[in-house]
Amino acid sequence: MERVSKLRLGIVMLLLMAFQWATGQEVTVSGIVRDASTKLPVQNVSVYFTGAEGMITGTDGRYTISSDARVGFIEFSIVGYKTVKRRLPEGTKLVIDVELTPFPAALNNVTVTTKKRAKYRNKDNPAVELIRQVIAHKDSNRIKAYESVSYEKYEKVLVSLNKISKKITDNKLIRRYNFVFDNKDSSKLQGSVVTPVFLEETLSDYYYRKDPKAEKSIVKGNKKVDFGEFVDMVGVSSYLNRLYEDINIYDNNISVLTNQFLSPIADMAPTFYMFYIRDTVELDGEKLVKMYFTPRNPDDLLFRGTMYITLDGKYGIQQIDMFISARANINFVRQLKINQEFERNAEKRYYLTKSSMIVDFGLNPKGGGIFGERSVSFKNFKFNEPIADTVFRGPANVILADADQHVDSFWTNVRHDTLTAAESKVYANIDSLRRMKSFRRLMDWGTFALAGYKQAGPIEVGPANTFYSFNPVEGFRLRAGFRTTPRLSKRYYFETYGAYGFKDERWKYFVSGTYSINNKSIYHYPFHYVRASFQRETKIPGQELQFVQEDNLLLSFKRGNNDKWLYNDIFRFNYVREFGDHISYDFGFKRWKQEPAGAISYIKPLAGGGLEKINDLTTTELSAEFRWAPHEQYYQGKLYRIPIINKYPIFTLRYIAGIKGLWGGEYTYHTVNLRAEKRFYVSQLGYTDVAVEGGKLYGKVPFPLLSIPRANQSYSLQLASFNLMNFMEFVNDQYASLMVDHYFNGFIFNKIPLLKKLKWREVIEGKLLYGTLRDENNPDKNGEQMKFPTTNGVVSTFAMEKTPYFEAGVGIANIFKLVRVDFIKRFTYLDHPEIAKWGIRARVKFDF
Repeated sequence: MERVSKLRLGIVMLLLMAFQWATGQEVTVSGIVRDASTKLPVQNVSVYFTGAEGMITGTDGRYTISSDARVGFIEFSIVGYKTVKRRLPEGTKLVIDVELTPFPAALNNVTVTTKKRAKYRNKDNPAVELIRQVIAHKDSNRIKAYESVSYEKYEKVLVSLNKISKKITDNKLIRRYNFVFDNKDSSKLQGSVVTPVFLEETLSDYYYRKDPKAEKSIVKGNKKVDFGEFVDMVGVSSYLNRLYEDINIYDNNISVLTNQFLSPIADMAPTFYMFYIRDTVELDGEKLVKMYFTPRNPDDLLFRGTMYITLDGKYGIQQIDMFISARANINFVRQLKINQEFERNAEKRYYLTKSSMIVDFGLNPKGGGIFGERSVSFKNFKFNEPIADTVFRGPANVILADADQHVDSFWTNVRHDTLTAAESKVYANIDSLRRMKSFRRLMDWGTFALAGYKQAGPIEVGPANTFYSFNPVEGFRLRAGFRTTPRLSKRYYFETYGAYGFKDERWKYFVSGTYSINNKSIYHYPFHYVRASFQRETKIPGQELQFVQEDNLLLSFKRGNNDKWLYNDIFRFNYVREFGDHISYDFGFKRWKQEPAGAISYIKPLAGGGLEKINDLTTTELSAEFRWAPHEQYYQGKLYRIPIINKYPIFTLRYIAGIKGLWGGEYTYHTVNLRAEKRFYVSQLGYTDVAVEGGKLYGKVPFPLLSIPRANQSYSLQLASFNLMNFMEFVNDQYASLMVDHYFNGFIFNKIPLLKKLKWREVIEGKLLYGTLRDENNPDKNGEQMKFPTTNGVVSTFAMEKTPYFEAGVGIANIFKLVRVDFIKRFTYLDHPEIAKWGIRARVKFDF
């Protein structure tokens, strides 16, 4: 009886199981998809039960898929990998992890083939026709297509060390800092462990109104690690923000690592990209086309990846995942991935909610490197709701006074996503590191090696590259100096140096005192200070260097006759202030006594005949300089602000009035100078740096007070100087100049088989100067004026004629990823004595 009961129970169980199977019992499968070789997660993999609809994997490679139909197999497919098909075991909750094997040819490029390979073309290509629809609808899909929009933006920038060698962590100098290296994070790169060392978070509100057009960004919170006084953390943030700019897929060009990449939906995208329709999927009842795109030339600055396009008549982007080829002409980048996700609002239009960019930097493909990530999320969207006029008052970008003062609980509540365990320890770890005496000592010596300044309590000694130099006037020259730091005072700053020339046997020195009105460091934005200084020093007329001291040892080597020098006694008083969107002014007073040296002599004809030698001349000047650099980004060095060039212009207006009789001033004159500079991006053809400048002097003055063009007789390439012009070769009282440098970024070399592997980049340049000199200031026309100087008995300073000065050149940049070498030719004024008609000049610059 018992056997019969068990048999009946078994039959009933089998019947129930059969009934459940037949009526569509739900089966749920989840897991993660990885690359079989790299072990990294693979996103956008199509996962589907054979013969049924499916879904795609997320950015972490994970998926979850369910079906109430009778299914026996699950498949995983994505372009560039072999499709995987798995039989489903019994059960309703299954976990299946999969590793996909790349096709060998897919590692560098992807070619879609059929039984008979067809040549790719745009004509009659449904993929291209669909992309053209996306391009045509771009304006209506932009966030600024709404009458108004507001949202909250959370941004996180993370920098980590990747694959740290054990030899480094076991080093005696580094071992004491292992608490930093022990903070490892394996969630960022599958198969690799990274160590976070920098973290910055920003929370802001954004407002936009179409009519009247207005934008406003208000930073409510900002938090970042602080390495202390040796590192300009504001500059680090600016540099990282320049590398990891906001990405708008609807723009024609996308800025990545200071380079411009053509968007896959740019107006000209079909000319440079190939497109392939891979699949049609359905998400929340919305049909989407899965589109794969890849560069026609894998060496160009283009993306490859997958996008999902809506088929609702709006042709918006629902998601896009893209990366760059390892063959793209970008330095030090091993991987670069971008992911953007969009959500649908009540109007059934898609708007960006998440954006991330991940970059793996390294000197070689497999060694240690730096892992950088910027993730941005948006929420609390409000569309087409009125925004009060008061919101848009004041500057377009505002940082609240207490933005950097928030406690940890504030960030815990406002973060759009939680930090990983490793990320949450970064702030405390770096704070502990900064407090260690040994770390400060290490950073101190590192600063001395890189910037030339060595800290000694509240002062800094340096700069080291000026300790020794030489020139024809002073011969062998020694110099030593120091300046105070905020350790001594944030209000008061002092700087001084002394130098001695062994040939002229004369001392030179400099002393200055600065008072900070806003009680902030005078080396950080915004400046607001008064400064008084006195300098007794030599100078080359017309030599104006940007980011290096004139007595730098490397600039001691010069071509031709470097024989035009001055001895100067200069007293200055300046009031400097910055405010707003990098608007600044500088009001100054200057008393300048100059004495000729070298080949320069101040010889003036006498009224009754004969010549008079003038030992020196003195001027007293009042000046005003106004500078506007909207959205300026820079890194504050020990001596200079090093610009991080972006697309915005910089304008500088300067006015100087010489006053006769004031503190010994001998001449009355007025000069006005205006300079504008800007970088223009021209998509795949690279970018162009343009500087336009003009000036005019009003008054009767001798040649030392005229406008002297910036010349260069060193062998270094100086972007803001005329590289084949001699010092003091020309003088003008009105002039206009144009300087152009165009960088092709390898656009041409990338298409030449023997050159593209070198990753060299082409440059062309041209510099033009047109100037005039009124008769009253020209000693050849006015016998009362000082005579132009001579070299070896021949006049070597000239007034420009009707012909402009012109030099141009071609160059190769990115040699060894650092060096630029230009061949430059001079085209006018070739009859001037001891000039260089052509030359080779070089400069070193770190760039991506």
